[in-house]
Amino acid sequence: MQFHLNGFQPGDPEILDPAARLPAAPADASFPDIRTCIVEQKPDRLLIGQADGIACRTMEMFHAHGFAERVAREACWINETTFWKPDEKKPGQIARSGRVQDVEDGLSEFPHVVINQARVHDFFLDIMRKSASRMEPFYSRRVQDLQVEPAAGPGEHAVTVRLERIDDAHRGEVETVRARYVVGCDGARSVVRKAIGRELSGDSANHAWGVMDVLAVTDFPDIRYKSLIQSASDGSIIVIPREGGYLVRLYVELTKLDVGERVAGRNITPDDLIAKARRILNPHTLDVKEIAWWSVYEIGQRICDKFDDVGEAEVATRLPSVFIAGDACHTHSPKAGQGMNVSMQDTFNLGWKLAAVLKKRCAPRLLHTYSAERQAIAKELIDFDREWASILASAKGDGADPAKTQDYFVRHGRYTAGTATRYRPSVLTGEAAHQHLAKGFAIGTRFHSAPVIRLSDAMPVHLGHTVKADGRFRIFAFADAGNPAAPGSAIRALCDFLEGSAESPVRRYTPAGEDIDAVIDVRAIFQQGHRDLAIGAMPPLLLPRKGRHGLHDYEKMFCPDLKSGQDIFDMRGIDRARGCMVVVRPDQYVAHVLPLDAYAELAAYFDGFMVQTN
Repeated sequence: MQFHLNGFQPGDPEILDPAARLPAAPADASFPDIRTCIVEQKPDRLLIGQADGIACRTMEMFHAHGFAERVAREACWINETTFWKPDEKKPGQIARSGRVQDVEDGLSEFPHVVINQARVHDFFLDIMRKSASRMEPFYSRRVQDLQVEPAAGPGEHAVTVRLERIDDAHRGEVETVRARYVVGCDGARSVVRKAIGRELSGDSANHAWGVMDVLAVTDFPDIRYKSLIQSASDGSIIVIPREGGYLVRLYVELTKLDVGERVAGRNITPDDLIAKARRILNPHTLDVKEIAWWSVYEIGQRICDKFDDVGEAEVATRLPSVFIAGDACHTHSPKAGQGMNVSMQDTFNLGWKLAAVLKKRCAPRLLHTYSAERQAIAKELIDFDREWASILASAKGDGADPAKTQDYFVRHGRYTAGTATRYRPSVLTGEAAHQHLAKGFAIGTRFHSAPVIRLSDAMPVHLGHTVKADGRFRIFAFADAGNPAAPGSAIRALCDFLEGSAESPVRRYTPAGEDIDAVIDVRAIFQQGHRDLAIGAMPPLLLPRKGRHGLHDYEKMFCPDLKSGQDIFDMRGIDRARGCMVVVRPDQYVAHVLPLDAYAELAAYFDGFMVQTN
């Protein structure tokens, strides 16, 4: 964590000065001049959440926001998953049929964890309150209607939203908000989605499940493991251990639904869920002492054709002003634990793009990429969820196959961990012409972190942890095998171009008066050990002067962690003879892989969507 750049400030460094304009602050604090209004229908902060699974990829994102460690400390870690099937000798009882490691080795430096969704909200709220904007949601407001002025220009407030107050003190009052952009994260019955004429389409719900968070006494031995249980005739249960050491979540398969039937019509009670769970767990006992939360729901996989207010035929002539995310544009079962995870990735993708356009760093047409990228990912989620839900739906007569369940779980581990996302080539994602230079940083996938040693102080760090949620692009320059300090080295030549050439994207897109890394942050990774290099001999761009005092930033250069044997060049397949550049987007996805001397290609990439300000 870096602070004191613009002068010594006592106290908690996470609480930012409202007057601050620090480029390395958390995302919302980086843009305190962007006025943001968060509207929530609930009367106050969430206390009990529906979702609970946090994928490895989401933990990586939480680290970029600054609270992954808090989540990891409080959450329940899912280390192994067990599988249960009908006992071959006593089919009316269940027996363990397998056990697997939940996340493959090396997939992420973060674990798969489980924690109440309400606590995730708390962590985000805490970041907001400490930010320079001191942002707080506006509670007890319901969206009444939304209108878009199609003829408005990109800098105008084209969207008008009317909000109805539903708190007792102001019930019935209507407030009007005019905005340049609106994001609807208002769930499967989204008012925002309806206002822009989008519809969820796909499979109707045809299977009912119940879910309950319980404190219980049981002799089921895997109650603190994630467990997938399939019985002979009573359906399935998914056991999810929860944070705190005692709470456990049970997903209980209930019944098939008739066409058009809603589960609410079945009048299912908590006692029904408990009775069904006991039958499935036979011969093990389940004595429920307390139910913290419960619900019943239907499984249906549905998706919108676009995630914004611009029709496919209008993309060339109109810019989007209204966006939808999460359940507002894709719904599915919670069995794979992807709902909250994928929804947050939706808004992580959109958030930096909105900020870049509002800050006039990027052209407004960049906003078309949100729907294009995330709709394709949501479609993959729907297809995966449909098959996974079908495998788990093992009610009587469906022919459950526990071996198939375990095999499918293992084969799709990267998908459930959130690391399988890959964006297709576009204005933001380059072609793979030079992918061979960095085989472990696949273009379009998330930047897969690895251990390194910081040159300035021998500090072991993860390279990916330098990518914060601050709206900046990163250029990671992996040096060739030569001496990086030599006058003719490829790294020095690259730094000279980036710092001095009129064609440099760093010079072209960094506003006058801002630090040189305010928009594009350049960092270097050398092949030599940290004791073999002199930091003062390195190119000045890698030791930049910043802030009002012109202080050196000492955290731009890294070396392999040779002591532990975790050499990032080997781990990520970097071409040692040639080195390369790896360009990373603000949402931590690899945008491009280029040779160290591909100056024109690097400039052309940024020229494709950025706005020259210098």
